[in-house]
Amino acid sequence: MAGRDVFRFETFGNEGFWTDAARLPKGMVDAKFTPKQALKAGLQVDIEAINDALRKKMEAELRTDMSPQNAPMLNDPKTTVALINANAVVGMVPKDSNGDGKLDITNGDKVGVACTICHTITDKSVFDMPNGGSIGRRVDGPAALTLNVGKLLAMAANSRAFYPNLQQSFLGISLGRAPSGLGPDSTEAEVDAYLSNPAYYPVGTFDETQDGHGNSVKNTPLFRQDLAAPYGSAGEFKLLDDISNASYTTNLDPTTLVTAEGRELLQIKAGPAGQQMADEYARILKDTGVTGYPFVKAKLTGKAGDPANPVGRRVDNQKLLDMNAYLDSLPAPAGAKVNAEMAARGRELFRASCTECHNVDQTKFVPPMLVEMKAVWPAYIPIPVGLRGDSRLSTVVNSPGIFDDKMIVVDASDRGEKRGVALPLLLDLARTNIFLHDASVGSLDNLLDQSRGATAPHPFYLTDIGQRADMATFLRSLDTDN
Repeated sequence: MAGRDVFRFETFGNEGFWTDAARLPKGMVDAKFTPKQALKAGLQVDIEAINDALRKKMEAELRTDMSPQNAPMLNDPKTTVALINANAVVGMVPKDSNGDGKLDITNGDKVGVACTICHTITDKSVFDMPNGGSIGRRVDGPAALTLNVGKLLAMAANSRAFYPNLQQSFLGISLGRAPSGLGPDSTEAEVDAYLSNPAYYPVGTFDETQDGHGNSVKNTPLFRQDLAAPYGSAGEFKLLDDISNASYTTNLDPTTLVTAEGRELLQIKAGPAGQQMADEYARILKDTGVTGYPFVKAKLTGKAGDPANPVGRRVDNQKLLDMNAYLDSLPAPAGAKVNAEMAARGRELFRASCTECHNVDQTKFVPPMLVEMKAVWPAYIPIPVGLRGDSRLSTVVNSPGIFDDKMIVVDASDRGEKRGVALPLLLDLARTNIFLHDASVGSLDNLLDQSRGATAPHPFYLTDIGQRADMATFLRSLDTDN
C-alpha cells in the first residue's frame, strides 16, 4: 500500500540530518540506551517486525520484573540496536547507506525519522509501559501522547543541530516556557538540559515551528484527515499535503533554513530576527562539523514562504498525495464504553454549550474555521515584539502567557487568514491525557472546571461537578460510529 509505506517508512533523505548532523544513533549507542529505557521514553515497538527468536525472548522477559537479572535483553543496549536494525522501533527508519544489503546502524547505515514517530501507537497486545511506550501491532494515526520527544532529542550527540526548534533570544527578547533562551554559544549540556526539562518541553509535545520560540505543541492524531482542516495548531496550512511537505523539508531537516530559500523564508517571517537565527544556526553547523546539507531530497520549486513550499522545496508530490489518501482512510479509534445515561445528558449539555464551534456528529467534516485568539483566550492582549520582513503578513505580537507562543510568527496570514486556533477532531478522547495545543490542561474535567479562571484559554465551563462528569463521559464516548 503506497500511502501506508510513505507514512511509515519514507524519510526523503532526512537520515542524513538525524545521523550525520544531529547524530542521534551515535548518542543512543554512547548512552547505552536500552529497550526498557526506550519504552519509558514513550517509543513504540512493532512486534510484527521482530523475528520469532527475539520475540520469544522478549515476551518471556516482559513477564518478569524487568530487572537486569531477570530481563538481561531488555536492559542490553545491543537489543535496542537490533530492534532499530529490524525497523521495529516505530518512526526510526534504518537505511542501507553502505549498500551491502544488510541493515546495521553500527556499520555505516543511517537512521531517519518518519511521521509515525509522533502519530502511531501499538495495540499494546504484548506490553504496555505505564506512562510510556508499548509493544504490539502498529495502529497508525493516534497521537503518541506519552512520547518524550525532548528526552530523545537530548540524547543526540549533537543536539545543537536542533537550534531552530529551540527557545532562543532575539533582539533581547526570549519567548517560551523557559525563563531565558539558548544561543549560538550554548553548550551541548545546556541544550540537553533544556530539552530534558518537561516544564520546558512537555511529554507528548513536539516543537513543530522553527521560530526560535519555546512552543512545543501537543502531538495530534492523523486518522480520518478527510474530516479535518485546516492543518497545524494555527491553521497555517489549508492542504494536508502542504503541511506534510513542510514537515519533511523543514522540521525533519532544519538545515534547509540556511539555504538561500530558507533564509528568504526567515526574512519574510521575522525580518532581522530571522536573519539572526539563520546566521547563528549556520555558525552552529560549522562549529559542530556539519557539512553536506541540506539532506532532504526535494525539488526546488515555487516561491519561498508559500505554504506549498516554505523553503522553496517540495518532496515527491505523488507520495504526498498517496499519504493523504492513507490518512483519510485510517479509522478513528472506538470511543470508550460508558454509562449511557450520563453520555445522553452530556450530549444535551454539549448541544447547548459547544456547537457554535464543534460538531455533535463526529462523522461530519470539522468546520475549517479559525477561532480568533481573543475569542478562545480572553486574556489575549497582543503586544508588538518585532517586525516582519513581509508587511502583508500579520503583525508579530505576543501576549503574556504561553498560549499564543505558537502563533507569534507562524499563523494563517501566509494564506490570507486571521490569527487563531484551528478546531481539533473530537476523537480518541478516552485515551487523551493532555488538552489544548499547548498541553496546558491535564484532563477533561479540568478543561471544563471553572477554577481555571475566566481568562484562561478555552474558558467554557460547567460549574456543576455532575454536569462536568456527564460532559466528559459523552466526550470520551465519541467516535465515528455514534
